Amino acid sequence: MSSPDAEAPPAGEERELKFALGASKLDQVRQRLVEAGGRVERPTARECNWVFDRRDELFGSSRLLRLRSDGRGSRLTFKGPPRFEDGVKVRDEIEVAVGHAERMRDLLVRLGYRVVRRYEKVREEWRLGSTLVALDHTPIGDFVEFEGEDAAAAAARCGFAAAQAERRSYLRLYEDWRREHPDQPLDMLF
Repeated sequence: MSSPDAEAPPAGEERELKFALGASKLDQVRQRLVEAGGRVERPTARECNWVFDRRDELFGSSRLLRLRSDGRGSRLTFKGPPRFEDGVKVRDEIEVAVGHAERMRDLLVRLGYRVVRRYEKVREEWRLGSTLVALDHTPIGDFVEFEGEDAAAAAARCGFAAAQAERRSYLRLYEDWRREHPDQPLDMLF
């Protein structure tokens, strides 16, 4: 009998660049995507994300355990700590589809995890070559993400330089934003 580890598929790798956009810039990015040959992959959908941790063992080491529900269903995702290669954020990532988000939340709680943060965004996905491009509207502003092996090249085709990319996650961005807006809620919700 083989060990469970021998049967587990290797973790995937997320390669991402994220850029903060000024007000009303999503339409400009859409236009750049059209001009570069991009196409809509998935229309706008609202995402609800629950972040789990246990005694700060994940967030404290820049790892993430997230349950996401959106128009396509629910997925449980683990992300390892980020590293940067030529400005591109690279993280080990394991993601699995989940049929029942509420039952998965219950399972995680029974394993000792608890929801430590929630965040929402409205996401529209495009495809530019092999790169997934996400246009994100969040309670703290608009962002564009380029994800894939050719993320830097796709970003450059749309007028973005990898050196200018935002290195923080949405959770860290919101945490920093709350320091400037202490009256805002703990969770990044609409």
